[in-house]
Amino acid sequence: MTGFNNFMALLSLALILFSAFALIDAAIRREDGYRATSKQTKPFWLIILGIAFVVNLIFPILSFLPIIGAVATIVYMVDVRPALRSLPGGGRTRRGGGSSSDGPYGPYNGGR
Repeated sequence: MTGFNNFMALLSLALILFSAFALIDAAIRREDGYRATSKQTKPFWLIILGIAFVVNLIFPILSFLPIIGAVATIVYMVDVRPALRSLPGGGRTRRGGGSSSDGPYGPYNGGR
């Protein structure tokens, strides 16, 4: 029985880390990227993934709530995240704004 308990503890830790990664990833993506890919809004995904993270921290893996949280996290990772990453710049929030071709002194146009 000790081996099973160790396996479940490792599985629970893996789910916590997985949901934490998804939550952080959703937080660093741009708000307009969610709208551009016709996915739910950024606050929606932050709330869902935040709840999934807290549920994975509080409840044991044998409960049905962590399974629901894992499903929500998997949906984000296989559907929403790839769509956001396909946007120019990977859909990440940029400091200072501007184009991805901007250099330190202004836009770089490749010598054209």
